[in-house]
Amino acid sequence: MKTFPDKPNKTQFITDKCFSRHQTAKFTVLPIPYEKTTSYGKGTKKGPKAILKASLQLELWDEELKKETWKNGIYTFKAFNCAKSEKLFFKTLEKEVARIINSTAAVPFFLGGEHSITQALIPPFQKKYKNLSVLHFDAHADLRPEYEGSAHNHACAMSPISKLCKVVQVGIRNVAPEEAPYINSSNVKTYLMHENLNMDKLLSKVLKDLTSKVYITIDADGFDPSVMPATGTPQPGGFAWHDALRLFKKISEKKEIVGVDMVEVSPIKNSPITEFAAAKLIYRMMGYLSS
Repeated sequence: MKTFPDKPNKTQFITDKCFSRHQTAKFTVLPIPYEKTTSYGKGTKKGPKAILKASLQLELWDEELKKETWKNGIYTFKAFNCAKSEKLFFKTLEKEVARIINSTAAVPFFLGGEHSITQALIPPFQKKYKNLSVLHFDAHADLRPEYEGSAHNHACAMSPISKLCKVVQVGIRNVAPEEAPYINSSNVKTYLMHENLNMDKLLSKVLKDLTSKVYITIDADGFDPSVMPATGTPQPGGFAWHDALRLFKKISEKKEIVGVDMVEVSPIKNSPITEFAAAKLIYRMMGYLSS
């Protein structure tokens, strides 16, 4: 049986002090620099490396939680090899995710790459956790069965997932005509942003919709562009920073979070706002899950 290396990836999340065996770490990080189907702004393949680099500039003491989350252990894997055909990429990534989550009790964080990678990330969780639901934080519904000739397009990220388990969408403010029949249908519950600006009410509804075990997929454009501008298809009117943190904190308190991905960060030269915010968000969420 293939085993994981004891030495971590050369580029670590947060600090090289986080070296620990992946079997004993509280959190693992897998960079997945995949980019094949971006339809407007490019650069998602550079997102994982940029997030890791920005994370080294974060203070280890979390000012909100008043603790050093890294001491729980964070193991960063070497970036996943994305130089494969589309079919082989998704097949091998799914196997790698299954291997990770079945070999350790750590909560995995996945750094994309375009949102299509989520199609390979969630199935192993769905097989392991029979009562799984997905919180989908995004500006776009991503429910097209196919787009530009591919079912693995980033615009189709949630289509196959919605056939596996309950999907609760928040931040949505861009829906294509061909997606409209799928929102608030079958396993999908969609909260359009403009209809759910009251955070107290939204939190209450989302908590009721989610099951006890939750996977969170975060598209950078779920945030307002003032928070995360470096993303391929930004949309106005997204989540503000503290509203999003409030959402993630409450869900972390009330549900068991089994996995998280952060996707669609497309770095802008000389403007590290987005990757820094993404790194801080990931570290803060790790803190929430350590409480």
